[in-house]
Amino acid sequence: MSIVIVSGSAGLIGSEACVYFASIGLKVVGIDNGMRSKFFGPEASTDWNRQRLEKSLADKYSHKDFDIRDGEKLNELFKYYNKDIVLVIHTAAQPSHDWAAREPLTDFTINANGTLNLLEATRQHCPEAVFIFTSTNKVYGDTPNRLPLCELSERWEIQPGHAFEKGITENMSVDQCLHSLFGVSKLAADIAVQEYGRYFGMKTACFRGGCLTGPAHSGTELHGFLAYLMKSTVCGTAYTVYGYKGKQVRDNIHCEDLVRAFHEYFKEPRPGEVYNIGGGRQSNCSMLEAIEMAEKIAGRNLNWTYQDQNRAGDHIWWISSNAKFISQYPNWQITKGVKEILQEILDFNRERWRA
Repeated sequence: MSIVIVSGSAGLIGSEACVYFASIGLKVVGIDNGMRSKFFGPEASTDWNRQRLEKSLADKYSHKDFDIRDGEKLNELFKYYNKDIVLVIHTAAQPSHDWAAREPLTDFTINANGTLNLLEATRQHCPEAVFIFTSTNKVYGDTPNRLPLCELSERWEIQPGHAFEKGITENMSVDQCLHSLFGVSKLAADIAVQEYGRYFGMKTACFRGGCLTGPAHSGTELHGFLAYLMKSTVCGTAYTVYGYKGKQVRDNIHCEDLVRAFHEYFKEPRPGEVYNIGGGRQSNCSMLEAIEMAEKIAGRNLNWTYQDQNRAGDHIWWISSNAKFISQYPNWQITKGVKEILQEILDFNRERWRA
C-alpha cells in the first residue's frame, strides 16, 4: 500500500492532511510527540486531535510518538516503509516568534535540523517521494512593512496600483530585514527543502503560508489567530491586541483549501518549487474586523484590550498572491472566507469548549 508520512500529524494542517489523504486511499503514518503543549501550555495540547485521528481513521492511521530531531528514529521509520512512501508532508514545527526568542536553540533544532532529518531520510529511502513543506510568510521578515500603506477606518491597506495590490508574490526579497528567530529557523528549513529539490532533483515544494486556520486548530495566545480569537470570545477569556491600532491585516486560508493545494502538487510535482499560499484577496481581515465578526457569530462581546507595542517583526499588512500556484494548478481555488471559517471553528469546538 502507498504510504504518506505526515509530521505534526496531530496539529491543524497535519491532521487535515491525514484525513484527506486517507480518504483517497493512502495509508497514513503520523509523527507527533505532542510538543505543542510544551510550547504553549496544556490548553494548546493536541492529544484530543491525535485521539480523534486514531478513532476516526482506525487502521488507515498509524501514530508514531517521535521527535523529528531524532534522526536515527526517523531513519529507521523510513527504512521500514522504504519505497512504499510516496508522499511526505512536513508540518511539524515550533511556530511562535515569542517562544523562539525564549529558547533559540530548541526552536532552530526543531524547525531547521528536524526538516533536514526528514529530507535526508526521504533521500536515502524513498527519493522518488513527493516532499511538501509548510513554510511561512515569515521567511520575508519585516520586508512587507516597507510597503506603502494607507490607513483606513478599520484596516491598513496597500496603496492602489502597487505591484502587490492583488497580493504579495514570491519575488519579495528575504534579505536585509528583521525575521525574528522563528523566521530564521523556518527560512533555513525553506532553503534546505529547495536545495534538495534543485541539487538532488527531488520533488520538493515550500508552501509559504499566511495564517493557516480551521476548526481543529488548538489556538493559543502565541499561535492560532482565528481559533484563539473565537475561543476567547465564546469563553470570555481576556484578549490582547498588539500594536498597529488593531488594523493589521492577515489573509486566512482554511486547512482544507491548503491540503487540496498539496494534493494538486502531489499529482504533478515540480522540483524545488516555492509558493506563496493564503486566503489572498478572497479571505482576509484586520484584527478589528475579525473581532467584529467573531462577536456577531458568538453573540457576545470579546473582552479585549489594546497594547501599543507590536510584536517584533510582526507584519502590518499581509495578503498572499496565489497567482503563481494557480497558474500551474488552475483547478485549485480558495473556497472559504473568514466568516465561514469563524463559524466553522465555533460549530466544531462548541461542546469541547463548554467542557
